[in-house]
Amino acid sequence: MLHYFRIWLASARYSITRTMMFRGDFIVWSLVELFWMTVNLLLVSVIYRHTDNIAGWNQYEMMLLVGTSMLIQRFLMGFFWSSIFEMGRNVRTGNFDFFLAQPGNVMFMATTRKLDPDGLVNAVIAVGVIVYAAGKLDLQPSFLDVALYAAMVGCGLVIHYSVLVISISLVFWLTSAQGVEGTYFTLTEFSRLPREAFKGVVSQMLFVWLLPVVVVSNAPARVLIGRFGEDWRWIAGPFLFAALWFALAVFVFHRGIRRYSSASS
Repeated sequence: MLHYFRIWLASARYSITRTMMFRGDFIVWSLVELFWMTVNLLLVSVIYRHTDNIAGWNQYEMMLLVGTSMLIQRFLMGFFWSSIFEMGRNVRTGNFDFFLAQPGNVMFMATTRKLDPDGLVNAVIAVGVIVYAAGKLDLQPSFLDVALYAAMVGCGLVIHYSVLVISISLVFWLTSAQGVEGTYFTLTEFSRLPREAFKGVVSQMLFVWLLPVVVVSNAPARVLIGRFGEDWRWIAGPFLFAALWFALAVFVFHRGIRRYSSASS
């Protein structure tokens, strides 16, 4: 693990150095993401001028939920997004040979090569939103609550990572994964909604259990708010989903490698 951590640090240093060579691009994209986050928070404020609660969640509980969703998305964008989608292009062009020739786990090397500092910078803003909302709710979480919250955020990141790897791995069979990026980004929009807002068997099966985009943000938020005690599944669910989705991602990725035809072929 120490060996892989050193490899990741080398890739991170390279990504940061490259980003600083194009500071204007870094600043623009950071501002674009900050604008997107601001719009979502303003939307929450506007909605709550006309209602006291949505699906049983008040304004600052909703703000904490939105902040949690943003935090997970910023981590996903910062650590994995570019590398995973570049992997799809590399498979089509044959440049994936570069990762197969490296002395390390192929999935790790291919999905952690690039770091996007602009996404990570705005993760600080997301943390600020969470702290602000927690202050307004007068929450006083214990160390265990904060640790459990962090662990569930990590589980949410693993789930998103795994689903993306599975989606992009389809390129080994389909030769193109065009449209996956936009489609998945649209699905993550549902993570900013309370689970109680999803009515009916179909919507709950799709967004809560089959594609747990709702669980990844709702479960950590419930920990801080104190709602997780209402249903023990909100504690066990993220860890179970993370393990199952990651195992499936590893399986699908390595099955795909068996079908890969190198550039030389």
